[in-house]
Amino acid sequence: MVREIIYTADEIKARVGELAREISAAYRDKDLLVIGVLKGAFIFMADLVRALDIPCQVDFVRLASYGTSSVSSGRVALTKEAEIPITGRHVLIVEDIIDTGLSLSFLVNNLRSCNPASLRVCAFIDKRTRRKVAFEADYVGFSMDDGFVVGYGLDYDERDRCLPCVCIIKEGTDDCSVQ
Repeated sequence: MVREIIYTADEIKARVGELAREISAAYRDKDLLVIGVLKGAFIFMADLVRALDIPCQVDFVRLASYGTSSVSSGRVALTKEAEIPITGRHVLIVEDIIDTGLSLSFLVNNLRSCNPASLRVCAFIDKRTRRKVAFEADYVGFSMDDGFVVGYGLDYDERDRCLPCVCIIKEGTDDCSVQ
């Protein structure tokens, strides 16, 4: 399989900086809790919180819906809950990618039941054409139509998370190099 770069490391760094400025302005003088969705969002979230110019606390949740497939199973399970209480807090969920919208809809509904002061979503990549349920993120790094992407925390069967860029996987060859 061939990996074709669609977002370079420099493009990602610039966009993360822009998002951090928007988020910092929106949460100035608020008690911000950033909740990352493991595993895919950890690299994006680390860069994002380091770029914020406001204080925040960090926690993580973990959802399962893909397994080892490149297509969502449609079933979502919360396999790790947040440890910091969110009641009355301003919560920003950080996700790697919005595809069908099922996982984030599930998570948002779950967290809303804990009565946060506010709840917003920041997604690194948004595939709007793939939605199965209506869902809009408050902050989006990049939007794309379709294709399976890896790199910058995104994986295929736990591989390619460490790539500094984002690549789309193209089938048809055994060449595993980044093009």
